[in-house]
Amino acid sequence: MKMGANKLDHPTLIQMAMNLPLMAGYSLYGISTLLLVLALRKAQLSVLYPIISLTYVWVTILSVMIFGDSMNVYKITGLAIIIGGVSVLGLGGKKA
Repeated sequence: MKMGANKLDHPTLIQMAMNLPLMAGYSLYGISTLLLVLALRKAQLSVLYPIISLTYVWVTILSVMIFGDSMNVYKITGLAIIIGGVSVLGLGGKKA
């Protein structure tokens, strides 16, 4: 979505609708929402929602790789805390 948003000068509805990277981003977001709904039918909510927080980890890593965003000790510490928290919650999840 950021890649598509960067291509918008003065955004209009038509310009946004014709923006392929923007529409691809929204499509992927919609697909992830549908997959979440399917996952919610089977898995514990207390395990699924923390896993969603891993989105912050992926976005941060990919923004550094694709857009050249900077990393600092605070971001790295935050990502480590998220990963650690999700890991701990995953250990407490119900075994199949």
